[in-house]
Amino acid sequence: MINICNTSLSQVLKCVCVTALLLLPAGCINTGGLFQSEKPGTEERTDAGSRISIVINDLGMTFPAGLDENNNPYLSYIEEHTKLDVQVTIPPKDVYEEKLNVIMASGSTPDMINYSEQVWMNNYAKQDKLMPLDDLIDRFGPDLKKNIPKEAWDRVTVDGKIYAIPSLNTVKGLELMYVRKDWLDRLGLKPPVTLDEYYEVIRAFTQDDPDGNGVDDTIGLTFSDSLGRTAPFFGAFGVQLDQWMDRYGDLVYSSILPETKEALAFLNKLYKEKLLDTEFPLNRYNSMIDKIISGKVGLFSATWYDTRGPIAANKKRDPRAVWIPLEYPVGPYGDKGVYATELIRSYNVIPAQSKQAAGVIRFLNFMAEDGYRDLKLGFENEVWRMENGKMITDFVEHDKHLYRGMYQSLIDLEKPDISKQRLDSLGDFQLYENLMRIEDNLIPNAFYGSPTPAMSKYVQKQKELREKFVLMIMGVKPLDQFDGVVEQWMKEGGDEMTQEVNEWYRAPGRAQGD
Repeated sequence: MINICNTSLSQVLKCVCVTALLLLPAGCINTGGLFQSEKPGTEERTDAGSRISIVINDLGMTFPAGLDENNNPYLSYIEEHTKLDVQVTIPPKDVYEEKLNVIMASGSTPDMINYSEQVWMNNYAKQDKLMPLDDLIDRFGPDLKKNIPKEAWDRVTVDGKIYAIPSLNTVKGLELMYVRKDWLDRLGLKPPVTLDEYYEVIRAFTQDDPDGNGVDDTIGLTFSDSLGRTAPFFGAFGVQLDQWMDRYGDLVYSSILPETKEALAFLNKLYKEKLLDTEFPLNRYNSMIDKIISGKVGLFSATWYDTRGPIAANKKRDPRAVWIPLEYPVGPYGDKGVYATELIRSYNVIPAQSKQAAGVIRFLNFMAEDGYRDLKLGFENEVWRMENGKMITDFVEHDKHLYRGMYQSLIDLEKPDISKQRLDSLGDFQLYENLMRIEDNLIPNAFYGSPTPAMSKYVQKQKELREKFVLMIMGVKPLDQFDGVVEQWMKEGGDEMTQEVNEWYRAPGRAQGD
């Protein structure tokens, strides 16, 4: 989806600056030497055919003192093995898309751009501003072809031609239920499975003093504002918010289905009985996490990495705390599960003007196979070492080398053995096991195309729908108004979105691009 930003002074100024850049003649746009033929320290490399310029996102990573995006051991490693001189540019994160658009309009484009939005890729592909890659992949990308599944190639195909090298989302889902086993044991309860059993545990954790301190200070269930961390409870009714589902051959928006109303009714019951955190509408992420760390919460929908975060912090604070994963709550119709992440995390495209397209494919191809392990794990005997057949991570070096992720993420792939080794080496946090548990319980989104025009036009209406659901859970807006809210949503853009989504769903050759 495309996010609509709230207008602020800083954003107005940002737009003014970008507009000013766009109004400059192409020859006057100063890219700061970003795509010049030389970079400092590489004068001795005279083979222009081996030099490529790329624009990437730093993903919030930082470099150790003395290093930067063009001077570090991991980039040197890539360059040494590919015989390429790679010139890296990192636009500011808060104006990344604007900067890319300026670059594409400048007439002075790099050889590769990485971006996370499919609609951006599609738009420029249809304007003939990106290079079709089929022949290049056949000639220079055998490891890309081997490691990237057909489904991903299908999603980067526009009008029958491949226009991007996709980087995969290796984490297929985020949420799973975790509970304080020591609280269950103290109250004589078994790990819950059915929604009714979950209700009883939530009630007991609220009312029966599970921490044994004699004070009424525990919370049965918490989640964050805008219904964050609620996926398992909607999954118990066979739906997920903000997804599209196939119903009798048509796609329908899951947030407006009767099953969603039933899930809201369950959460409203918890709220009315004061078993649900009454502060949840105000719970920013940190507020919710603080309650877990402090020991006020004994059951919540965690992310797969929370065992290394707030759960670990709570156990450090209270050595008696014992946390275990739970089965997802099974609802009245036997349903359970959580939402799935998108298959593709980002897109590597080659502007049509590039003279070094073959070098870009060779660069990405190296990271898909021969260089994948070192870039994913870090250098052996620096970041990690093997002892008795087990990978041991040096966490000080691990943190120093995290910046490699800005290169490695350009080509992320399904390599379960490497992922398991890496996650297991980070400590006894069940990270890999958490991911496997989630993968077995995914409810996929049936729509995976680019945001339709109506989606972009009415994105605020979808946000408002979620806000109304919060009010229904709180009882501020009667649950009986659900059908009226749905009807209003359909009139104010929902019908249009549904029509466009189903046109995509029925389009001939949909799998070959949208």
